[in-house]
Amino acid sequence: MLELKKYAAIDIGSNGVRLLISNVIIQKQSEPLFRKSSLVRVPIRLGADTFMYGKISDENIERMTKAMDSYRYIMDIHKVEKFKACATSALREATNGPEIVQDIFIKTGIKIDIIDGKTEAEIISQTDIKELIEDNKSYLYVDVGGGSTEFTLFSKGNLINSKSFKIGTVRLLKNPDEAAEEWEAAKKWVINQTSTIKYLTLIGSGGNINKIFKLSGKAQTKPLSFEYLQNQFEQLSAMSYEERIINLSLNPDRADVIIPALKIYLSSMQWSKATKIYVPKIGLADGIVKMLYYGMI
Repeated sequence: MLELKKYAAIDIGSNGVRLLISNVIIQKQSEPLFRKSSLVRVPIRLGADTFMYGKISDENIERMTKAMDSYRYIMDIHKVEKFKACATSALREATNGPEIVQDIFIKTGIKIDIIDGKTEAEIISQTDIKELIEDNKSYLYVDVGGGSTEFTLFSKGNLINSKSFKIGTVRLLKNPDEAAEEWEAAKKWVINQTSTIKYLTLIGSGGNINKIFKLSGKAQTKPLSFEYLQNQFEQLSAMSYEERIINLSLNPDRADVIIPALKIYLSSMQWSKATKIYVPKIGLADGIVKMLYYGMI
């Protein structure tokens, strides 16, 4: 007999705020199955405030509070048993971050945990990514967000190392000069970690690489080549912001950040000498749900 539970995760990023509701299907003598039931995303670009002014604006605090309040109602309707809300770099670096977290908890009952880059990478490593990793191969998992990028190296079935760098898409748009030093640090880290590994493959996650993969029309199990990503980067860069929205049906909050996102993925492939990238539909929220179920958070 099957047992069904509903868990949820709220991922408060620098470019968007997501609510993932998952069905956890429990079977006797088998590993539980995690199936997405509902995914809601609102484009509150918190990073535009933090990376330019150092704090979240009153307008975006109000929008974020309304989003959390609506997510509470959605979770109630779905009869979610457990949930966790995690905020990453935009709220972490905002001077008024702790104040916002407290205010939202009072108004909505939703407790937000502001997590550091290392914790973010650890949560991502708990996703179904392990099902994609072959024991005799090496992979660099690259999760590109609005404020930061998390790199996780897997080799021979084991997690070797992980590191978070402040080179997210919104940050690169708003403060490219400020991100230059961090970009060099990321380059040095990736080269150092992967220089002795042959035939390394990238695994990419994030809304931008998911969109690029969708545009490719490929089956989910097939990778994208470096040449394909390079071609997409050149084509998209040649388009105006308006053309990307009209011709490619990109959302307004996706049409600008997709360029720096592609730059990060392409650079990661160059630094690690990878020639292809797999794009599974997994991210921070998926890791939160799994860790909730196993009592790890």
